[in-house]
Amino acid sequence: MGFQDLKITKQILRALEDAGFETPTPIQKEVLPVGGSGKDLIGIAQTGTGKTLAYLIPILMKLHYAQGLVPRALIVVPTRELVVQVCESVELLTEYMDIRCVGIYGGTNIRTQQDKVFDGVDLLVATPGRFMDIYYNGILRTKMIKTVVVDEADRLMDLGFLPQLKSIFEVLPEKHQTMLFSATFSESVAQLATEFLVDPVRVEVARQATLVENITQLRYDVPNITTKINLLKLLLADKDTFKKVMVFTETKKNADRIVERLADHWKGELSVIHSNKAQNTRLKALQAFKAGETRIMVASDVAARGIDVQDITHVINFDIPSLPEEYVHRIGRTARAGKEGTAISFVSGNEEQRFEAIEELINQQVPLEDLPENLEVSDLLLDEEKVQTSNIVYQRGRPEGGGAFHAKKAKNSKTAEDNRRAVMARRRAKRKK
Repeated sequence: MGFQDLKITKQILRALEDAGFETPTPIQKEVLPVGGSGKDLIGIAQTGTGKTLAYLIPILMKLHYAQGLVPRALIVVPTRELVVQVCESVELLTEYMDIRCVGIYGGTNIRTQQDKVFDGVDLLVATPGRFMDIYYNGILRTKMIKTVVVDEADRLMDLGFLPQLKSIFEVLPEKHQTMLFSATFSESVAQLATEFLVDPVRVEVARQATLVENITQLRYDVPNITTKINLLKLLLADKDTFKKVMVFTETKKNADRIVERLADHWKGELSVIHSNKAQNTRLKALQAFKAGETRIMVASDVAARGIDVQDITHVINFDIPSLPEEYVHRIGRTARAGKEGTAISFVSGNEEQRFEAIEELINQQVPLEDLPENLEVSDLLLDEEKVQTSNIVYQRGRPEGGGAFHAKKAKNSKTAEDNRRAVMARRRAKRKK
C-alpha cells in the first residue's frame, strides 16, 4: 500500500513524494482513516514509527487552506524541541498548501509569539505552559479549534503538565476531536484518556516498550564516571564507525562534563543539549547535528524523545536511565526508516539493578562486551560517586554505642572494581546457563 491508496489530497501527496516518502508506516495506515473520520483516538506507538505524519496529514486535509485569524487545530507537546520538529514537518507537508502554522514555547520572548498568533494562525503547536500564558493574556481565542492532538502524553504526565492540560481542555469548544499519542499506556495516561476522550478508537502498532528492529545492543561494565569518559573517547576515535552519535546522560552535570573532557579532541564535532542551555543554543546545537555539521550530540533525557534526526549510527547510554522505558525511547533515535544502528550502554555497579529492569522490560539479555585492552581504567571517584559507594551508612533508631553511623560489614564493603568484577562474573554465569 502506498500513500496514494489512503485518499490523501494531491497537494500533500506531491509534498510526500518530494520528500522521498513512498510507503506509509503501520501507525500511519491505522491512524489516517480514523483521523479523517473525526473520532477520538488513542495511539500507542514507540518513538520513530512516523506518528507525527500520521496525525498531521488528516489535520492538514481538514484545514485545507488559510482562513480567518484564530486557530482551528491545536497540537500540544512536552518540549520546545518537539514544537520545532512538528512545525518543520508541517512546513514539509504544506509545500503546495497555504497553511499558517505557529509554534509557541517557553524560554523565549512571549511578545514575539503573541504577535504571530495575533496576525493569524490555522494550526497552533504549543507547550502547555506557554499556551495558557498567551491565552490568559487575551491574545489566543479557542472557539474555532475542532481538532486537538496531545503528543507524547506519557512524557507530559512525567513532567507534571496534567494541571495545564486540564486548563487547556476547559477552554476548548465542547465539540472537538481529540487524538492522544503515547509510547506507553501508563495509569496516568489512561486517566487522561478517560477524562477527556469520548469513545476513542485505540490503535496500537507495537507492544508497549517494544524495541525498534535492526538495533544491535551492547553493554560495557564500567566502574566509574572517569572510566566511562575514557571509554567514550576511545570509541569515538573510530570516526569511520561512529559516524553520527547521540550520547545520553541522566544528568545535566554529566552532559557538560563529557563536552568539557572531549572538547580538546573534537570541539568542532560536539553539540550539547539540555534544559539549562538557552533556547537559541539548544536549537542551534540540534540544527548543527541534523545538518551533519557536528558528529556527536550529548544530551540529557530532555532530548530522548521528539527529536527526529536521520542516519544516527550509534546511541550511547553514558548513564543508565532511572526509568526502563526511557531506554527504549533513547535507543529509538537510531535504526530509523529500516536502517541499522547500534546502542551501547555503560553500566556501573550501582546501575546494575536499573539495567536488569531494562532487560526485563525488553525481554532480552543485552550482550556484554569485554573492555578494550588499551582502556585506561581509573580508580578516581567523583563526589557523587563517593556518596553512592561510601562505606558509611545511616543506622535507623538508637544505635548501640551512641553513634549515629556505622561502617558496613567487611563482606559488604567493596570497591568499584570489586563490583565490576562481580557483575561481569554474574553475567558470564548467566550466559553459561
